[in-house]
Amino acid sequence: MQEYKMLIGGAWTDAESGGTFVTVNPATGEALARVPLADERDVDKAVQAARAAFPAWAGLRQSERSAMLNRIAAAIRENARELAMCEVLEHGTPYNDAFGVVMGAAEKFDYNASVAQALLGIHIPMERGMTSYFRREPFGVAALIIPWNFPIIMMAVKASMALAVGNTCVIKPPSINSMTDLKFAEVIQKSGLPAGVINVITGPGDSVGKALASHPDVDLIGFTGSSETGKAVLRYASGTVKKCVMELGGNNPVVIMPDADLTAAVKVLGFRQYNNSGQHCSGPGRYYVHEKVYDAFLEKLAAFAGTVTVGDPADEATFMGPVVSKSHQEKVEGYIKGALEGGAALYYQAEKTDCHKKGFFVMPAIVSGVTHDMPIAKEEVFGPVAVVIKYTDKDDILALANDSPYGLCAHLWSSDIRRLLKLSEDLRVGSVFINCQTLTNEQSWGTSVKESGLGKEGGMAGLAEFTELKMVTVDYTV
Repeated sequence: MQEYKMLIGGAWTDAESGGTFVTVNPATGEALARVPLADERDVDKAVQAARAAFPAWAGLRQSERSAMLNRIAAAIRENARELAMCEVLEHGTPYNDAFGVVMGAAEKFDYNASVAQALLGIHIPMERGMTSYFRREPFGVAALIIPWNFPIIMMAVKASMALAVGNTCVIKPPSINSMTDLKFAEVIQKSGLPAGVINVITGPGDSVGKALASHPDVDLIGFTGSSETGKAVLRYASGTVKKCVMELGGNNPVVIMPDADLTAAVKVLGFRQYNNSGQHCSGPGRYYVHEKVYDAFLEKLAAFAGTVTVGDPADEATFMGPVVSKSHQEKVEGYIKGALEGGAALYYQAEKTDCHKKGFFVMPAIVSGVTHDMPIAKEEVFGPVAVVIKYTDKDDILALANDSPYGLCAHLWSSDIRRLLKLSEDLRVGSVFINCQTLTNEQSWGTSVKESGLGKEGGMAGLAEFTELKMVTVDYTV
């Protein structure tokens, strides 16, 4: 079993307590790595290291910081295969997807290194003899709390934005993927980043995350995770009124209208439903399928699900691996069980073979006959389970789609683009995908409303979230 240390102030260190915990390979259930179990003392050391490094890092010219981010991107590419295998082993990501994720992480550093140079202040018109402007400045120390569904890319998204504009960071990886992000930190550190600019501490959210969110020397929090955890982070952060940028939970409605191209819809949605074992924030949450195409849609989706190869994520022929943990496996399977007990039907689910019984596998599934008020339709399942609801012309499809505390995204399918654009105007979500789905877009990685988040993540708008505006006014007649 490999043993890892945390990164604090440029040094690799054990926890102050000497405590450790073990991460697990979800494909086998076997112990994989031993990592430090941090506590408040380690959090304080990491925050102070980031605070000490901040003046020099923020004081660099933008071109100098951008050059450093370009070197980080190059280091990621040089170590892409090793990083991809970490995702394979600790998260269960199929190798081809994991390699793509790592290359995407490198792109995030290159992209933010570039666009940060175009992030400008704002001139404020004044009367003659005076000038005024908003100057963009980094916040200071950013606490970045990373989700477990995409540990490398999400660390890259947040860290590249925070660093590009002059913040220093304390990063808390997801506990169950701690090895992956510590290895990622090793690669970043080798690129020559000054000591203390990035610090990585490992441990559970209810202790390490809480200590970070409430720490008086943390200026900003970047968080991705569940809405309930996000609310707790907001409570902890409120004590010092910290800026929070959050992408939270979702239960994304998919509307399949009677004139939709079902073949095209299933090709896009089926991939999104089962890729990464359905552990996508912006993936399909609940399908509203018009009664005229309900049966045909189910048939096509089942045919797609039948082509999904589930198995060893290290095998390049595998399309879908396990879910991330035993507890998550039980949660997803519990949603299916509850729906069947409530009167829904298991339209399709592949059978497990021997290779699926030792890990945390949930086989691709389709649950039909679901009603809008069932828990499986109201809550975030976050697994390889398509939840399909029939609707008719008598139903108010806009009201159904909006009837959720979440507002991450929606998927609309029809040949009537005008109708879909009109519907999109009244949907209370941050993103609408019309006859398409994008895994990532450099200009708009994450945007959400209601209980799905605060602020924007990705692109120029996301980069701006990691700066604050200072107004400067001059009377030059004096």
